[in-house]
Amino acid sequence: MAVFDYDIGVIGAGAAGLSAAAGAARFGAKVLLIEAEKSLGGDCLHYGCVPSKTLIHTANLRWSMLRAERFGLAPCAAPPADMALVAARIREVVAAVGRHDSVERFEKLGVEVAIDRPVFMDEHTVRLERRLATAAKWIIATGSSPVYPGGFGLAEAGALTNREIFSLTTLPARLAVLGAGPVAVEMAQAFARLGSKVTIVHRGQGLLKRADPELAALLGQRLKDEGVVFAEKTIIKRLNRENGVTRIEGLQEDKPWTLDCEAALAALGRAPNVAGLGLEKAGVKYDASGVAADDRLRATQKHIFACGDVRGKYLFTHAAGYEAGVAVANAVLRLPRKVDYRFFPWAVFTGPELAQIGMGEEAARRAGIDFRTVSEDFSANDRAQTEGVAGRIKILLGRGDKPLGVHILGPRAGELICEWAAVLGGGLGLTRLAGLVHPYPTFGEINKTLAGKVVAEKLFSPKILKLLKFFFGLRGKG
Repeated sequence: MAVFDYDIGVIGAGAAGLSAAAGAARFGAKVLLIEAEKSLGGDCLHYGCVPSKTLIHTANLRWSMLRAERFGLAPCAAPPADMALVAARIREVVAAVGRHDSVERFEKLGVEVAIDRPVFMDEHTVRLERRLATAAKWIIATGSSPVYPGGFGLAEAGALTNREIFSLTTLPARLAVLGAGPVAVEMAQAFARLGSKVTIVHRGQGLLKRADPELAALLGQRLKDEGVVFAEKTIIKRLNRENGVTRIEGLQEDKPWTLDCEAALAALGRAPNVAGLGLEKAGVKYDASGVAADDRLRATQKHIFACGDVRGKYLFTHAAGYEAGVAVANAVLRLPRKVDYRFFPWAVFTGPELAQIGMGEEAARRAGIDFRTVSEDFSANDRAQTEGVAGRIKILLGRGDKPLGVHILGPRAGELICEWAAVLGGGLGLTRLAGLVHPYPTFGEINKTLAGKVVAEKLFSPKILKLLKFFFGLRGKG
């Protein structure tokens, strides 16, 4: 029987890799964690979730200041943001959160950490700078990077990605956001609220193609109301930068189109980090979409696992953490655990937030499922009235009014969707949810209200009312 240096080798110290390394070590495995960057934490900590939500919060505060009169306050002076101060605040938050991802913390857990660039030599061995390291099993969690296509001058014009946008020290007077996905939409609104004139440029029409079209359209209108300009059906041909100005040239519905701006943010998607790992020598298949893995997250070599963005499936931090748990269960505990994304929640942290779980209308149609929708506006929620916010929640119901999916556009939608994770993923029925007591006044009451709306359709049907009158002698109209 072969003897290896480590029980588990983990490549990548982002959300997936850190979760996998910590979990494996706690189960008693001897773990080697390898990270190519100088510090642990990955994109989420340094260039993604943490800095973006910090910036968004700052932007929302300025936006609230600009609307002070609406809430009975005197007008508030709110000049465009000083990005040097905003960037300093972001660094403070990243440093505070980063303490949980420090080398020292993982070493205390028993994980050996190597800051290095590993290359597979065979299916059990990687080459590091000064040595070879072998492991009985490997977990690949190298994450993803922003797509930065060549051919039309993005690099030459100095277009920003998520790796640079949070360290800006000067607010762009005019910002072009290339793309219409979650990062694009979040940053477009945030920089508009900070004081930039923002234009979203993309090939298609509408935002967030994976979101509910109705709610995405409502969100798009909100951004327009806040001054964000949409350049839709626009194909970019070339970027040029001269004298501090970036000129974007393209075609908009086959007609010449140009836009001048101080900065351009490329938010055109992400690509898995698979280059340079020597995966071929390990017998691991991959392509431009990521490492091929089965539903137990095993690659084409069954002792090598892949989790997180490198799989190219669900590019969310909470997906990475979930997949890491599945990978560890299989790699360390040898449990035949499989990933299940039927009720996978996700959120976009705009104002209002957009969140969903389960199936959407288009997916239901493709699957040939008969469904109906029931919705409720936040205008009927008392807490929403007190804070002057709006939105909508809708539920897709299949046969027997079985919940298929829930979609929310509204305040704290990312928090509200958590209750639906228990309902859809945990089998909590709508009748039970409708009967639960929620504090008043809270946004969370809208979940109970929507469930009650569905239940009431049956409970107060003409047939039921007729039976109640017959058995109990009730005389009201009902």
